[in-house]
Amino acid sequence: MVNQLVAFILGEQQYALPLTSVQRVVRMVEVTPLPKAPAVVLGVIDLLGNIIPVMSMRKRFGMAEPETSLSDQLIVAQAGARSVALVVNSVTGVVERTAEEVTDAEKIVPGSQYVEGITRLESGILFIHDLDRFLSKKEEQQLDGLLARAAGMPQRNGVVGTIWIAMSRSCCYRP
Repeated sequence: MVNQLVAFILGEQQYALPLTSVQRVVRMVEVTPLPKAPAVVLGVIDLLGNIIPVMSMRKRFGMAEPETSLSDQLIVAQAGARSVALVVNSVTGVVERTAEEVTDAEKIVPGSQYVEGITRLESGILFIHDLDRFLSKKEEQQLDGLLARAAGMPQRNGVVGTIWIAMSRSCCYRP
């Protein structure tokens, strides 16, 4: 089986995301701060009428956070149940690797919770990022609450969802 990966540069290092999780790549735009958001959340953007949280991989990885530049790019990707935008220096393209060419990150660096795999490129090592583990449960709940309040959506036990009223006039909650 061939894994297709979207490769990108963050600082001096190359990273990748599975192509199946990437929705689009856009130029950097102004990010609106989101007060009381988790530290890895830089703010939000409006993308085609959708409010998307902008995440800092640099903060998550403990890297220095330089000022964003208009030359930076945003990778809009699926992280669990939500779309997120990740600030990167540049997207370098799509890389194909077989399962045999990808090493499980736990075998090389135990406890590497944000990286699921590592592979080699001619230009160096490529770390394959695991977006499903990017936010902790606490950070997800905090972000859900902030986004719900910002959008005026109902919230129940830290989960954002929609209340649907059935024809029988009974009510059920659907996250």
